[in-house]
Amino acid sequence: MSESNPSSNVEANPLTGGEAVASDKVLADRAMLQKAQAEGKTLGTYIKLSGPGWLQSAITLGGGSLAGSLFLGVMGGTSMLWLQLVAIVLGVVMLSAISYVTLSTGRRPFEAINNEINPALGWGWIIATVLANMIFCMPQFSLCYDALDKNLLSLGGGEGLGDSRGVRWAVTMVLFFAAGFIVLLNTKQGRAAKVFDIFLKTLIGMVVICFFGVAILLLAKGQLNFASIFAGLIPDLTQFVRPAGDLRESVANLSPEASSFWTGRLMGTQRSVMISAIATAVGINMTFLLPYSMLARGWDKTFRGLARFDLSTGMAIPFVLVTSCVVIASASSFHNKIDDQLASSDVAVMQTSPLFEKVKGDLTARVDSTLGADAESTDEATKLQMIADLPKDEKLLAAALVKRNAFELSQTLAPLLGAERAKLIFGLGVFGMGFSTIIILMLINGYAIREMFGRPNSQTIFIVGVLIAGASGASWVELWTDPDKKFWLAILASTFAVMLLPIAYFTFFLMMNSREILGDDRPTGGHRLGWNVFMGLAVIGATASAGVALYEKYMAPDPLSFRIVAFIWVAYAIAVALGFALKKKTPRTT
Repeated sequence: MSESNPSSNVEANPLTGGEAVASDKVLADRAMLQKAQAEGKTLGTYIKLSGPGWLQSAITLGGGSLAGSLFLGVMGGTSMLWLQLVAIVLGVVMLSAISYVTLSTGRRPFEAINNEINPALGWGWIIATVLANMIFCMPQFSLCYDALDKNLLSLGGGEGLGDSRGVRWAVTMVLFFAAGFIVLLNTKQGRAAKVFDIFLKTLIGMVVICFFGVAILLLAKGQLNFASIFAGLIPDLTQFVRPAGDLRESVANLSPEASSFWTGRLMGTQRSVMISAIATAVGINMTFLLPYSMLARGWDKTFRGLARFDLSTGMAIPFVLVTSCVVIASASSFHNKIDDQLASSDVAVMQTSPLFEKVKGDLTARVDSTLGADAESTDEATKLQMIADLPKDEKLLAAALVKRNAFELSQTLAPLLGAERAKLIFGLGVFGMGFSTIIILMLINGYAIREMFGRPNSQTIFIVGVLIAGASGASWVELWTDPDKKFWLAILASTFAVMLLPIAYFTFFLMMNSREILGDDRPTGGHRLGWNVFMGLAVIGATASAGVALYEKYMAPDPLSFRIVAFIWVAYAIAVALGFALKKKTPRTT
């Protein structure tokens, strides 16, 4: 077979379906790997040739991961460190299965799914990927702008960028064209592609160093408790039904009435943030990126071990380090903590707290639950005094429901790190997360749009796909700053991306067990059992995440969002059923 013969120059090109000449780079890499494998010394070669795993790292370390990690730290302290670790391990298992199928067959997954499994699954996968790219690109532009405005350009007494619409558009267009240029480097061979790899690895390295540096500085200041950190790495499934971290004790210290109120208030938010953290570890567009980025590099069976190593080191390790450090820093700053003003029983003092307006709604609801039928007739001043008289534990629980961002975290840590150092570290880290994600979302969209048009070798359509994602992301200035539009965009994105992830996982589960697709390369015996157990756990985890997301839509104040989501799901389920019933295999193009 050609993949085992490094001297063969002509082979099938999986991205075009026709014959192509393997580049000297591919042949040299293949020969290097085969030699290393024969000698049993693969580590150095794997490190040298790694690449697609770093692409995955660039997308998984985005605004969603940052927001999820921050909120995990706020709500659960370090007790929730296990969650993202488990999520990324299961994600690596699933992505490793995807890489195994792709490199074993040399087939484009979209074509293989449509012909061998179900066209409804293939089209659902690719449509969800494109929508996720377009919508999730918006908050990444917003994140980059905020990092420049609030941190990097306010260093040394600078005034930042401000809220001018014109300035937002100008900065956004600079980011758009810079990201587009970097993406195009990846389409070139030789030195340009190498520059792309180096740039991306440098960007990810900067993100890791920034947030890991925060944890080191907290350690040096004596702010970290290693016992609680290590305890937080042990999975605790009771956190899906009971408050996490120190909040569990705060709830236990309350009266039965107060305990019931705050448990109900906390758990909806806690489950949502846990599901969000799981969902942002591996998104549906990541399942699309991996196989196409490997095929674009000319990888084949010889590279299967490298692919698993690349995912473990290039994606999993940076993700675990960064998200864990953000959780630790957030826990140190926010978990089970409030300022003295909010804790005060003096109404005037309490109202001076910067948190007061953010917790007022939950604390008022708590007072109203005590007043019962008298809530409507009770005046505002009386309610405020009742809020001020609430125990500190109840105010701590209300504060746990307040979403924080990286810029609030940097301000909180300024006394420990120094104001300028905190701004610089968080500014660089947050900007790196946002900009790297923009680059990869645009890259994925180029691959996806080419597939949708059936033109996998078209550079023109690839560029159009790249520009579509970038232009959609740049529109954040008009769309993402409008709360109503942002709400419905988030509904659309979560419907197709978060809820269709288990469909993508299940599809590749079927492919990994398909003799029609893998032939003699289908795992057997203990290897097959191991793959199926871990892939099954990943499918169950993704399905549970989708189920909770659907439940949250059902419980949302706006029933229209649930009806829309339910309609889409029913329609898609019918399409999948028809796909299995009517599917006719078409001859495979080689």
